[in-house]
Amino acid sequence: MPEQRRIGYRWNLRALMAKRNLWKTTELMPLLRSRGINLSESQVYRLVTATPERIPARTFAALCDILDCTPNDLFEPFVEMRAAATANAPQRSEDLGIQPGSPIAKRIRLVTPEDGE
Repeated sequence: MPEQRRIGYRWNLRALMAKRNLWKTTELMPLLRSRGINLSESQVYRLVTATPERIPARTFAALCDILDCTPNDLFEPFVEMRAAATANAPQRSEDLGIQPGSPIAKRIRLVTPEDGE
């Protein structure tokens, strides 16, 4: 099993706006509108103040055009966490601090390499 990585990203819209002397979210609205992007005040506010989970490609392209930046300037991915292919996990329920026969121990099924799972 290969190394597992958790990827995060930084959303730099607010910082890029400040560099272009755009301080209010309402200043961004007409610039977006002139590029065919019609968002409500609350949508623009969330776009600027929060990290979006999804963003339409046309909106992303419009922001790059408005701010004269590249997608890499606006959206900066980074590795949050790395995990080895094999975790250093306990092999026995006793190593978890659970006594055999307890209600919790009955719900735990340890998988060993011999099980083939």
